[in-house]
Amino acid sequence: MRDATRDDLPVIVAMLADDIKGATREDASLPLDPGYLSAFAAIVADPNMRLVVAELDGRVVGTVQIAVLPGLSRKGASRGYLEAVRIAGDLRGHGLGAELVNWAVEQCRAAGCGMVQLTTQRDRIDAHRFYERLGWERSHIGYKLHLQGIA
Repeated sequence: MRDATRDDLPVIVAMLADDIKGATREDASLPLDPGYLSAFAAIVADPNMRLVVAELDGRVVGTVQIAVLPGLSRKGASRGYLEAVRIAGDLRGHGLGAELVNWAVEQCRAAGCGMVQLTTQRDRIDAHRFYERLGWERSHIGYKLHLQGIA
């Protein structure tokens, strides 16, 4: 695992797009949409954010964005938040996702987080089983409000 670089963006975006949900909202064509470049710059500039890639034999095969969110609840405990967890399609089911998620959890622990959370859409049954196998608890109901016409 390592922090992503700008050069990793095409592979990361391709992994985001290689998904039933991502296929309709991502655009992996080159050159990349400037929005991806702006988002990457904002992530890198924020000390509470990390965009990470997993490499296998020199190939980027996974990604996760890790956020550390300071908070007042739970006596001021920070919480980790995992976003956009992805493994290359041809390598899913080989344990790499578990390794990536467990590594990200340890990064949150090292940052002093009292808990780690993530969201996954309710129709992603395979993802639910995956996280539950790793010991995650289904605990919340989430809501979203789309802004700026972005789904």
